[in-house]
Amino acid sequence: MQDFTARRTADTPDEIWLCEHPPVFTLGLAGRPEHLLRDIGIPVVKIDRGGQITYHGPGQLVAYLLLDLRRRNLTVKGLVKRMEQAVIDLLAQEGVAASRREGAPGVYVGGAKIAALGLKVKNGCCYHGLALNVDMDLSPFAAINPCGHEGMAVTQLSAFVTGADMETVGATLITRLEETL
Repeated sequence: MQDFTARRTADTPDEIWLCEHPPVFTLGLAGRPEHLLRDIGIPVVKIDRGGQITYHGPGQLVAYLLLDLRRRNLTVKGLVKRMEQAVIDLLAQEGVAASRREGAPGVYVGGAKIAALGLKVKNGCCYHGLALNVDMDLSPFAAINPCGHEGMAVTQLSAFVTGADMETVGATLITRLEETL
């Protein structure tokens, strides 16, 4: 992502990358080590996105948005709202009511976080993106203060929708992101 962003020109097309990660805690630029409550054997990687600490692992859909914000006439706040809306729309399509929370970027269902966001902007272009919990082991979140919020509950799509699979959810997320961007 860093290489792609560093080599971008005004003509470089925007891209969205989807992936899953092996178990890892990522500590953003604002991350404070004390938000890792205990060592459970999962590596902690410092990265250059905004935000605090989060967990990534199998069954979580990660979407990296490599966008030229200037070309799209977007502010960071505007992009965050659109990313959140894409996830809210995806969940609504599955019959799950979701919302934003003031002062805590991401998407929430019944007060529990289902999607986390974190971005880096360099020379008017962004990278990093969002992580949507689809069908994963949520227990590693108990070892951290998710996104720096003590006691924050987390949830996943499979708690509300049976048979949610990564491929279908990924395709729908791409569609929703394209619609909102």
